Amino acid sequence: MTTHTLLVRKTALPETRWQQQDDAPLTPGLIRLHVHLFSLTANNITYAAMGEAMDYWRFFPSKDPAWGVIPVWGFATIIESANPALRVGEKLYGYWPMANQAVLQADQITPGSLVDAATHRASLHPVYNQYTRCDHDPFYTADSESVQALLRPLFTTSWLIDDFLADNACFGADTLLLSSASSKTAYGTAFQLAQREGLHVVGLTSAGNRAFCESLDCYDRVLSYDELDALPADTACVYVDFAGSTTLRRQIHTRFTALRYSCAIGATHVSDLGGGKGLPGPAPTLFFAPAQIKKRRTDWGGAVLGQRLLADWQRFTARVSDPAQPWLQVRSHAGEEALVAAYGEMLQGRSDPREGNVFSLG
Repeated sequence: MTTHTLLVRKTALPETRWQQQDDAPLTPGLIRLHVHLFSLTANNITYAAMGEAMDYWRFFPSKDPAWGVIPVWGFATIIESANPALRVGEKLYGYWPMANQAVLQADQITPGSLVDAATHRASLHPVYNQYTRCDHDPFYTADSESVQALLRPLFTTSWLIDDFLADNACFGADTLLLSSASSKTAYGTAFQLAQREGLHVVGLTSAGNRAFCESLDCYDRVLSYDELDALPADTACVYVDFAGSTTLRRQIHTRFTALRYSCAIGATHVSDLGGGKGLPGPAPTLFFAPAQIKKRRTDWGGAVLGQRLLADWQRFTARVSDPAQPWLQVRSHAGEEALVAAYGEMLQGRSDPREGNVFSLG
């Protein structure tokens, strides 16, 4: 068989090409998997935009260092195993290359999970190296794979952002400003924040996505990016930045004299990315979800962390998938051309926030 992998040029993200590679025989311990379903969201654009800074290119290196493989979240099935502890046909959830197949060096195998112990991943964060065995996964249901692929990694980040802010008493602020408010990670965060008393959650978005954000009913107020002056300049606030826009960041830091914290999350506005040096107010601080996971595992233990996350995940997905007024419409796509087209639209910010795209490459 042949592995087909989508590559993007690291210095020019709109450029793509396909890499084809004949499958090599498996050495002991390896497993080969068919990546049968994965999602493409603004989160993946962040992986590409921050590929060098955050080591995302290192998870699935290509033969040519000028080209990178964007990681995606989804499901894969073992089609060949050189590991006696893992059977052909078993399904895993986790972090995959944008490809039809993947090979893992399976290690630290438990009933619920395993780790890819490939040498090139040894120094990368273990959260991304762990794979969940679906047969023993309390989050897993067969009929919701698409929703899981789309929202599970994003909601986990949303949940941890909310937990981080609560853990720090929102840095003394009562107003949260969320950019890219139509993005799934942003509205997942807003959904969690809305459960907390005394907070005013403001969604910042483009004019075209304003109606969608208002329809979610998890923002106390929705403003377009040119309406920042609708809020008093002395509003005690925290900026939760999913956009990564240099221009918007500077506007917020300049306008809000009581800005208490600036939390950098994503990079959906790839045409206007940049650093945060020389800004008034607090220096933008990158939020790294695995660090908050590690803290809560220490604070609560892994079992309690999992129980709390699962309960909130079930509540969130019930709302998102409510047939009376769904927040998400899943769109399934097959084939290489469909993936390239969707990636281009996502990169240009033209995707419909109501839709979630999942893919199979055959």
